[in-house]
Amino acid sequence: MAVSSAFVGAKLEALLVSNTASSSMSVSVSPAQAGLLCNPLSARGKRAALIRRTSGIIRCEAAPEALSQTEKVDLNNAASSSASASSLSALEQLKTSAADRYTKERSSIVVIGLSVHTAPVEMREKLAIPEAEWHRAISELCGLNHIEEAAVLSTCNRMEIYVVALSRHRGVKEVTEWMSKTSGIPVSEICEHRFLLYDKDATQHIFEVSAGLDSLVLGEGQILAQVKQVVKVGQGVVGFGRNISGLFKHAITVGKRVRTETNIAAGAVSVSSAAVELALMKLPDPETSHATARMLIIGAGKMGKLVIKHLVAKGCTKMVVVNRSEDRVAAIREEIKDVEIIYKPLTEMLNCAAEADVVFTSTASETPLFLREHIVDLPPVSPSVGGLRLFVDISVPRNVGACVNDLETARVYNVDDLKEVVAANKEDRLRKAMEAQAIIAEESKQFEAWRDSLETVPTIKKLRAYAERIRAAELDKCLSKMGDDIPKKTRKAVDDLSRGIVNKLLHGPMQHLRCDGSDSRTLSETLENMHALNRMFSLETEISVLEQKIRAKVEQAQK
Repeated sequence: MAVSSAFVGAKLEALLVSNTASSSMSVSVSPAQAGLLCNPLSARGKRAALIRRTSGIIRCEAAPEALSQTEKVDLNNAASSSASASSLSALEQLKTSAADRYTKERSSIVVIGLSVHTAPVEMREKLAIPEAEWHRAISELCGLNHIEEAAVLSTCNRMEIYVVALSRHRGVKEVTEWMSKTSGIPVSEICEHRFLLYDKDATQHIFEVSAGLDSLVLGEGQILAQVKQVVKVGQGVVGFGRNISGLFKHAITVGKRVRTETNIAAGAVSVSSAAVELALMKLPDPETSHATARMLIIGAGKMGKLVIKHLVAKGCTKMVVVNRSEDRVAAIREEIKDVEIIYKPLTEMLNCAAEADVVFTSTASETPLFLREHIVDLPPVSPSVGGLRLFVDISVPRNVGACVNDLETARVYNVDDLKEVVAANKEDRLRKAMEAQAIIAEESKQFEAWRDSLETVPTIKKLRAYAERIRAAELDKCLSKMGDDIPKKTRKAVDDLSRGIVNKLLHGPMQHLRCDGSDSRTLSETLENMHALNRMFSLETEISVLEQKIRAKVEQAQK
């Protein structure tokens, strides 16, 4: 449905007033500013700074909840000036108002995340979004006032939301409130554990994630598959737009390149492998336990299959697998020869647990499979395997309730406990991580150049449209002078001639509006060319882009 300019103007004015009047807006300090707040001794008891350690690298992020004095002054000035500017149009107010963040700063890529490094598993499992719900989440996020694009990366170790926000601060506030609404966790609690990254820092982060540098196990390969899945699920989803899809596709390229050029995955273990290592570590004799301990795996998906493979690699020759259907277990049995893999249906899960010494759980169940009341009456395990039934739960949400730890006959370990086994080959992996960082720095520059060059796309379109209007008008004049009986062949020749002239004239300017980091032309030069063309041809790119964005939001709200 068409939207009148008066209606858009009214919406713009209302948006300005509502945004200016808001007093509960959350403001986040940039990573550069956050560096000043990163003294862990002085930050004691404060929530202003968050130090996140990843692979030996320390990153500091800050998220103060109050507006700075400067921003308060800006907002007050905006409110006082709006009355005197009432005769101006909404778009003119946007140009002059101190509250106009949209034309002063371009849309930002923002990461609002919680990971194994910053938040406990209890919180992460409440925030987790199943893959089947990613479409819905993207749609809801893009329905927020200041969010243009979105993606969700939800795994056992992290819950991260990537967005393109029209305004950083308002976007973060809206997404955090959305996370609180969907999870039931208070905003204040999310703010205690979240980390915020913007633009270049956000780009570097997803590249590090895809390369396996942000994982519990440095260089693990499963996260790359999960990043690929984000792209696969996002295809065709309206909110998975050019910036976010470009970011994730580039992250896949980075992940592949790092693993190829640094061999960082060689000798590295996955979460499933770490789970097996942890289980054997907790048994009395890790060298022989694989032969004596009775192993039970619940869930035959990707994680469960990896657990089976790592158990076999450790010398385990017999195990029981509980799964909803036998098909996957049969496929695993076909792939892994000379190992006795016994299938049992879910209905026999408790009976199987009663006969097992070590239980690995890796299902997508959103409710616990084992609680205290399920385990309390199970027969004790043999003293030869430590006298404790071990539950190694690598699922998020968790499959085994923490209450099972209250029993004297059982111990539960979850993904957060895998840190114990991550230290192996640490020095070698850190050296490879430094090599990976050099690749990430190079790829980050290329991605930023590509994204920055997108700013010139509206100018390119408007310049071509401007030239096309002139060409069409002059062509009509020419043809009208030539009369009505012009042969089609002549008409086409004249049309082709005019198009050829326009294309050749535009070729030079168009070339100077493109910058992908592959040539010597700098981004600043490209943007200078863009602004020069805007001035020369009165294209007014920035404000027209803003108008298009607000118009799209209005139309979306009316549907």
